[in-house]
Amino acid sequence: MSVKQISVFLENRPGALLGLTRVLAEKQIDMRAFSLAETSEFGIARIIVNDIEGTAAVLSEEGFIHSITPVVAVSISNTPGGLNRALTALSEAQVNVEYMYAFIGGKRESAYMIFRVADDAKASEVLRAAGIQLAEQEEIVNL
Repeated sequence: MSVKQISVFLENRPGALLGLTRVLAEKQIDMRAFSLAETSEFGIARIIVNDIEGTAAVLSEEGFIHSITPVVAVSISNTPGGLNRALTALSEAQVNVEYMYAFIGGKRESAYMIFRVADDAKASEVLRAAGIQLAEQEEIVNL
C-alpha cells in the first residue's frame, strides 16, 4: 500500500518556491503535506496533493521538472514514542528509511508520517504487523 507524492525540482534562488506555490494556488490545487529539502544549487519540494494526475499535468504545462513517487503513509499516535515505535519496527526488519516528513491531520490524537523506503510492500507489511495504521491516498486528501 502506498501513497503518491510529487517531487518538484527547484533552483535554489529567491522566488523559485513562490513560483511553485503561485501556480498551485492559481489552479486551486490543495496541498495536504509539504516538505522542502535543499542543496546549495537546487531544492526538492515534496508534496501530497488532492489531485496527483491533474497537478502533474499543470506542473508539466508550467515547465516544472517533477516526478511522482510512491511513499508509505501511516497514522501514528501523537504522543511521545509514537514515531519511535514505527522506526523500531522498520529497523528490526532491516527496512531503510531514505527520508520522511510529518504533518498533522484533522484528528489531534494522530499525526501522519510519510516514509520513503526502497520496498513499500515490505515496509507496509512490517508496519501493519506492528499494529501501526497505514493511511491511504483518499484518507490523506480528504483530511
